[in-house]
Amino acid sequence: MRTFFGFVVKEFYHIFRDRRTLVILFGMPIAQLVLFGFAIRNEIDNVQVAVVDLSHDEVTRDLTDRLDATSLFHVMQYTSISDVEDAFRRGKIKQAAVFEPRFARRLERDGTAAIQVITDASNPNTANTVLAYTSAIVNAYQRENAVASGPSVRIVPEVRMRFNPELRSVVLFVPGLIALILMLVCALMTSITITREKETGTMEILLVSPLRPQQIIVGKVLPYLALSMVNVGTVLVLARYVFDVPVLGSLPLLIAECLLFTVCALSLGILISSRTSSQQTAMMIALAGLLMPTVLLSGFIFPVSSMPIVLQYVSHIVPAKWFLVIIRGLMIKGVGLEVFWKETLVLVGMTAVFLGAGARSFNVRLQ
Repeated sequence: MRTFFGFVVKEFYHIFRDRRTLVILFGMPIAQLVLFGFAIRNEIDNVQVAVVDLSHDEVTRDLTDRLDATSLFHVMQYTSISDVEDAFRRGKIKQAAVFEPRFARRLERDGTAAIQVITDASNPNTANTVLAYTSAIVNAYQRENAVASGPSVRIVPEVRMRFNPELRSVVLFVPGLIALILMLVCALMTSITITREKETGTMEILLVSPLRPQQIIVGKVLPYLALSMVNVGTVLVLARYVFDVPVLGSLPLLIAECLLFTVCALSLGILISSRTSSQQTAMMIALAGLLMPTVLLSGFIFPVSSMPIVLQYVSHIVPAKWFLVIIRGLMIKGVGLEVFWKETLVLVGMTAVFLGAGARSFNVRLQ
């Protein structure tokens, strides 16, 4: 029994002596709890709403002020519907309220006036919530006005859903699944593959071969690059013919953007493998540091704008956030490079930084 207790004490000693093990055991759960607690939110906040006032009377100004008064909306004035359509395609707004001409006069004369409510339905949950808030504000104004003018006064919202009229959740999830699959296959598998060579001691055998270190890395990642592009093609075919989610934008541009994100994910896997020496550590870092942010901080499920400001800044370093803007714009909205060129440049910059840091760390470990 004394030998057994001595063995247990020794195991505790080994655990608490290894800093990486302590980080995994205590740091990761705390980080996950904080991340889940702040990132997972069903409520939304800071929604960009456009108002096109074609009447400019006291009623439309009152309704606009009511929309702007709530903390949920950030109201922006637009002069024409064509500007609103362009803002929707660029992702600058989530909803638009268009007041018809002579709104107050129609309301006073006919007892009925129309307000067109256009909502970006690429995220069905956000679209329903935003529409419900807008309808509540309009109904509240209508009830207050009915007290003074009689119950016959009625404001009719004409609802129009953009990009996803049927409010299908698969339209939201399919583009995000492409980012998740690419990150899983590329970053996770690449980091594990290279660290496995270090653990088994075969890396030294490869280094004394005629191959250069750069050739070894490229040879390791090329199969995953090819496999990732096959996965992209499979997902796109399933999306089109099984879930009826077509690619409205340029297909060659979509493939090129997927290739760019794949290289970015591969470079992250190389960086992780160059900094670690065991498969277990590489797997934990990849899962906790890449896959969780891809799901929680990229806008895959939960809107980034509804998160605390700190997490919004943290999301800028998540490659999947920028890729999701690109792929949703291509697949759902049919926009081109003129809209998401900034996001493309961000991914190019991230790829260059990760590749440079990974290659440098790999060379230093070899020395």
